[in-house]
Amino acid sequence: MSRRTIVIGSRESRLAVIQSEMVKAYIEKENPDMEVQILTMKTTGDRILDRALDKIGGKGLFVKELDKALLEGRSDLSVHSLKDMPMEVPEELPLAAFSKREDPRDVLVLPEGVRELDPEKPIGCSSLRRILQLKELYPDLQCRSVRGNVQTRLSKLDSGEYSGLILAAAGLKRLGLSHRISRYFEPEEMIPAAGQGILAVQCRAGEDWSYLAGFEDPEARAAALAERAFVRTLDGGCSSPVAAHAVIRKDRILLTGLYYEEESGKYEKGSAEAELSQAEDLGKELAERLRRQCRQRI
Repeated sequence: MSRRTIVIGSRESRLAVIQSEMVKAYIEKENPDMEVQILTMKTTGDRILDRALDKIGGKGLFVKELDKALLEGRSDLSVHSLKDMPMEVPEELPLAAFSKREDPRDVLVLPEGVRELDPEKPIGCSSLRRILQLKELYPDLQCRSVRGNVQTRLSKLDSGEYSGLILAAAGLKRLGLSHRISRYFEPEEMIPAAGQGILAVQCRAGEDWSYLAGFEDPEARAAALAERAFVRTLDGGCSSPVAAHAVIRKDRILLTGLYYEEESGKYEKGSAEAELSQAEDLGKELAERLRRQCRQRI
């Protein structure tokens, strides 16, 4: 009997390939009758590195080519960092599984051999969500956009362009670069991006993906639903500095969020709690409450 072949679509970056290999290893271990291949491709978001994401179309630029490969049948799955996924996912390409969450925190990375930030140089950070919260911690430091994959950013840092970088702990840990982390920002100091640390596996609707059943992490799914509902309610794409982070405690979920009012530049942070089964409703309700509170303050 011939072995069934599954093709995983992945971005070309080393981190994206490592993440796809994690899914590949799981499928092959649990399904010895399956062979898994990885099809890499460069996305529009990977090609355009001289402009901020919100200026060129947002998060969809990292998934367009992968979506096309799935729809055309050139791949059977796509593996994404959930934080890079647009909030609206096509009905014909549902998210089939969410991985166990890696460390969701943001971190500060200093140049090799350096112990503290150089106030004369900017911090490399392209995310408005991070910049907004960073200003609370380091009011006098300047931020400057930095694009490219993790290795590209680190080489710019080490060559002296920046005093430090703000990156996601999850990516550095998956790349085996934990030793580069100089300081972790707890979620209370810097609320992470919705979905940070979770991998999403995307499939074609109507197909059997039961071979992924054990890869799915129920806690990660609940956190993902709450965080993404929060951002979706506020219509937060790549250019909006909204943030959402959920913590699961037994059968309850605690969600912390940040809402930013673009016209006034004011923002509001807050938390709410509910039963695990109410994850999506919790996201919507907290979003609406923070928007209301922010507008009342204005």
